[in-house]
Amino acid sequence: MLELNLPPYKHEVIRKKDKLYIFDILRKKYIYLTPEEWVRQHFVHLLLNKYSYPKALIKAESAVIYNQLPKRADLLVFDRNGKPFLLIECKDTLVPLDDLVLQQAARYNHIVQAPYVILVNGLEWFCYQANTESGPFLLLEDIPLFPD
Repeated sequence: MLELNLPPYKHEVIRKKDKLYIFDILRKKYIYLTPEEWVRQHFVHLLLNKYSYPKALIKAESAVIYNQLPKRADLLVFDRNGKPFLLIECKDTLVPLDDLVLQQAARYNHIVQAPYVILVNGLEWFCYQANTESGPFLLLEDIPLFPD
């Protein structure tokens, strides 16, 4: 896998029938290792280790229904009251974090209503404060601290 612009961590990878799987500490099982999954796992560890987000309040592959179609948010962080706090859209390193990716995250967040949205492709990431009143997203310099 490609080296990312995210802090490395001691990951566990196994091979099954010529395919690689990485251990996901959120789902507590091995997940097929795609480039997007590589980014997701690194970003989870960034949230846990650098920003001290509680593991129990981070959910991978959270279901979102948009226009009566099932979608999924790559990562969703909840506050201690169980309300969405941070929606994270993970992409392969080859996918630019452009307006299309932001629009996808904004559509999901229209349903989820998290106050913050992050786009990450492993080489760069952008964090936005979401104005749930339908106004534009505000680009932030860093990831917000987890609310206590």
